[in-house]
Amino acid sequence: MNYKKIYVAATSQHIGKTTSTLGLIHAIRAQNVNVGYCKPVGQEFIELQEIGLPVDKDTVLFASFMDFKIKPEIHSPIILGKGATAKYLDNPSAFNYPDRIDFAAKILDDQHEVTVYEGTGHPGVGAVINLSNAAVAKRLGAGVVMVAKGGIGNTIDKLHQSLAVFREQGVPVIGVIINKVRPEKMDKIRHYIGNYLDSIGLPLLGLIPYDKTLSNPLMITIKDAVNGEVLMNEMYLDNQVEHIVAGSLVDKQELKRMDNLLLVVSITRLSEAIEKIHTIAQRAGHDKSPLSGIIVTNIGEVGEDCKKYITKHKIPLIRTSLDTYGSVVKISRIEVKINTRTPWKVKRATDLIRKHVDVSFLFQDKTKA
Repeated sequence: MNYKKIYVAATSQHIGKTTSTLGLIHAIRAQNVNVGYCKPVGQEFIELQEIGLPVDKDTVLFASFMDFKIKPEIHSPIILGKGATAKYLDNPSAFNYPDRIDFAAKILDDQHEVTVYEGTGHPGVGAVINLSNAAVAKRLGAGVVMVAKGGIGNTIDKLHQSLAVFREQGVPVIGVIINKVRPEKMDKIRHYIGNYLDSIGLPLLGLIPYDKTLSNPLMITIKDAVNGEVLMNEMYLDNQVEHIVAGSLVDKQELKRMDNLLLVVSITRLSEAIEKIHTIAQRAGHDKSPLSGIIVTNIGEVGEDCKKYITKHKIPLIRTSLDTYGSVVKISRIEVKINTRTPWKVKRATDLIRKHVDVSFLFQDKTKA
C-alpha cells in the first residue's frame, strides 16, 4: 500500500465524507488488505447500552459494515457533545484529547495494514480544542483525500479555502473527489475542476454523479424532523421516501410517481386523500399503495376505512403539531446521512466509488505517507 493512513476530509458538512470513506475502505478490502477505521473527532453520537459510553454515529455504521467490535477509545476517541467545548475552554488542562488520538492511532497501526480516518464537518471543525481536521491529520501523519460538492465557481472557492488549512499544517493532500455532480454537467465540471487542480498540482480522483436514492430520508428521520407522534405502524419507520405530496393537491398530475410517496395532509382531509390515492393507483393497475408514510396535522380521529387501508399497506401514520406547510418545510430541509438502517445506501455508495473514482493511488509503489 502507498498510504498507511488516509484521512477523508470535506470542504463542508453533508458533502459525502461517509460515502467516500465507505467506498475507499471497500476498495482497499477488495485487495485483501487489512484495513481499520476511526472517527477521531465526532459530534453526533449515541449511547450504546452494551458499552455504556458515547460513540459517534458513523462509527456504529462502519462497525456494522466492517464487522468489528466497537471500542470507543480506539474507534471514536473524542466526542464533542453539547457543552464539551465550553468545558474545555474553561479548563483545557483537564482534557487529554491529543493523547486519546495518539493512543487510538497506535492500536490501529498495530492491528491493521492501513487505517482510514473519517473527518468531521469542514476542515476547521475541532479547532476550538486545537484539533481541527488538519491538525488531526498532521498528528496522525496521514495523507488527505478531500471531498467537495459538484459545481465550478463555488467548488473551486471552497477547495481553495479548505486546502489552505491543510497546506498551512504541512499535510499532504492525495487528491480530490467531487461528489453529487449532476449527470448532465459531468464533462463540464471535469474539465474546469480538472484544470484548476492541475494548476495546483493535485489529481482529480473522480466525479461521483448525484444519486437521489442516497438523499431519500426514512420515515423515522421525518418523524424526528416534525417532532411527530406515531399513531400506527411504528414497525415500518424504515420505509424510505422519495417525494412529498400534499393532500389538498392529490390528483393524477400530482402522482407522477407511484411509489415511496409521503402524504402530508390535515387529519380532517385524510379520508378524502386516501380515497383519491387508492383510485389513482387502481386505475394505473397498482395493487400496492404508493405511500411510504403519512403525516397528519390538526386534531381529529382517524376513520375506520383509513385505518384498514393504512394497516393493509403497512403505512406508518404520524401526527405532528405543525401545519401542512410547516411540515413540508421541515422535511425539505432534512440532511440525510447513511446509517445502519439504510443498508441499500451502503451498497450504492460503494458501487459509486468503485465505478467513478480512481483508487489506483492506494496501491502505487511510492513512499508511504
